[in-house]
Amino acid sequence: MSHEEARRLFPVLERFAYLNAGTLDPLAQPTLDAMDARAQFDQEPARGGKAWFESMLELRERVREKLGALVGAGPASLALTNSTTDGCNIVVAGLGLQAGDEVVTTNSEHPGLLLPLAVSGATVRVADVANRPAAEAVERIASLVGPKTRLLALSHVLWTTGQVIPVQELKRATGLPILVDGAQSVGAIPVEVGEVDYYTVSGQKWLCAPEPLGALYIRDPDSLAIAIPSYWAQQAIEPDGTFVPRDGVARFDSGWIATHMLAGWEAALDLRPDWSFERAAEMTERCRNELAASHEVIGESGQGTLVSFAPPGDPAEAAAKLYERGVVVRDLPGTGWVRASCGWWTNDDDIDRLLDGV
Repeated sequence: MSHEEARRLFPVLERFAYLNAGTLDPLAQPTLDAMDARAQFDQEPARGGKAWFESMLELRERVREKLGALVGAGPASLALTNSTTDGCNIVVAGLGLQAGDEVVTTNSEHPGLLLPLAVSGATVRVADVANRPAAEAVERIASLVGPKTRLLALSHVLWTTGQVIPVQELKRATGLPILVDGAQSVGAIPVEVGEVDYYTVSGQKWLCAPEPLGALYIRDPDSLAIAIPSYWAQQAIEPDGTFVPRDGVARFDSGWIATHMLAGWEAALDLRPDWSFERAAEMTERCRNELAASHEVIGESGQGTLVSFAPPGDPAEAAAKLYERGVVVRDLPGTGWVRASCGWWTNDDDIDRLLDGV
């Protein structure tokens, strides 16, 4: 599949320069078709009957398998969730953090990670890593580790700047459990879960799936208690609620996920071209270089697929005016920046429209 053939899969690209997959992705026509087909199928074999349940369970396992192949993990190590925030809550609650414990994070995290940490009862220590070289970022994070530290919790790619944090190096340097927010990494850059303990996945960003969808990699399911149980947590239950947990990571699956959404996710995973990462990186560098000729661009090149820059005037107004001109980006509240997200579907015309609009 050529790049032009790939672009034609996305109806929205006929109307917009779509540069906001860091928030919500564009949906391809095969994804939309798969959702429609599954919704129709759900009515045919009597939804809730044996044949339907079997097909639903098979669909869940196929999605697990394809996600595992994408991040270098076995399907049995992935829980299906509704978002990266779901995954963060499952891990933080399951660790049973309390007063006296400490967690180390960074000063550039999304609320989807920060809020679970804030209500955990642990003391949250924050490392200043924004726009720091990778080695310095690792040093600053590691310097906050102490005898009470129970968890490192941080993003692989920072949502504000696209800065890549070397999470595997941090794991090796500290030996501590590490929870990685993968919202801006999985599907945007190559990812191998490697030695990390917990890694969250967002379906509705770089994986071009509908929302709400996510996943959570757990290296050792016995390292977490089931603190936020769904129906999937149990394989047998008593009238008083006492239950026997399901085996493996699937015990942490979030509540019900609509089958037509899962069908859309499967279709989206199937259509990713093998050149997706290289193309996204190429377009990101072009976007960064072109913007830098006339605007302040945040961070260094060669990072993730997000390009944040300081527009003239108010960022929220700049983003709104760009939308009126057919360019979809977002402003980052409190930073003074607008953020463009460059995906494998992005082309030179998209970037030219962004530059003209700014």
